[in-house]
Amino acid sequence: MELIINLLINGLATGMLIFLLAAGLTLIFGLMDVLNFAHGGLFAWGAFSGVWFYSLTDSFTLAIIGAILTGVILGFITEKLIITPVYGNHVQQILITLGFMIVLSEMLKVVFGPNQMAAKVPPLLAGSWEFGDVIIIKYRLFIISIGFIVFGIFQFILKRTKIGLTVRAGVMNKEMVQALGINIKKVFLYVFMTGAALAALGGALMAPYSGVVYAEMGMEYAILAFIVVVIGGMGSFPGSLLAAILVGLAGSFMAYYVPALSLAVNMLLMAVVLIFRPQGLFTAKG
Repeated sequence: MELIINLLINGLATGMLIFLLAAGLTLIFGLMDVLNFAHGGLFAWGAFSGVWFYSLTDSFTLAIIGAILTGVILGFITEKLIITPVYGNHVQQILITLGFMIVLSEMLKVVFGPNQMAAKVPPLLAGSWEFGDVIIIKYRLFIISIGFIVFGIFQFILKRTKIGLTVRAGVMNKEMVQALGINIKKVFLYVFMTGAALAALGGALMAPYSGVVYAEMGMEYAILAFIVVVIGGMGSFPGSLLAAILVGLAGSFMAYYVPALSLAVNMLLMAVVLIFRPQGLFTAKG
């Protein structure tokens, strides 16, 4: 029983980190219809900048804030220079954002150096609690809490506020929203920057969790994020949360019980979902 609890906590923590990355991707695709394959690069920049700010200030809070600001700035640059010219063309979006993903990864090596950077858990969140044979690592519980808090905040914003109503209305009918005097391009810019900030937050939290950051991590986790978005349903925020938890738990249990399938389990999970529910778990058919 103790082993099951530990594996559940590990899987939930991993799932929440993936959710933070996939949540930004869900916002950008679900609300803007933009396929942003550079999203993983924003995640990696969040991880590196978080480690750098922490080493500079010795404050984990300031490191998180610095990483989020880095994501916002890069999100602004990406939307203005990369995404704006290819709105409405998915093929061009895929090609140009894949290229920009490579640029972001190489720029990490230029700015921070080609070697890996070590990341440590802040003292306040270091260590664990023991309840009999159950060992609960503090930092993993912290990640799980942040994931649910972010989900709750964005669900409230999208469903209960005027900003959320404007965004959803802009997705349904851009021309009508423009006719009401709302600059929908500016709204979409803010949505894109928010998605980039979520990716950077996920990267900053992932760094202490994994203990090391490297330039190629963006592409690796971006693949997981796209798997989550597909499983959950393109553009579904609750779907991304559920899918991220499923992916995290599947990876945790498979890595322990069937290590040979630990790398393939996510693809298998996506294949099963697509066979029986091609539109994803939370998206209506058609």
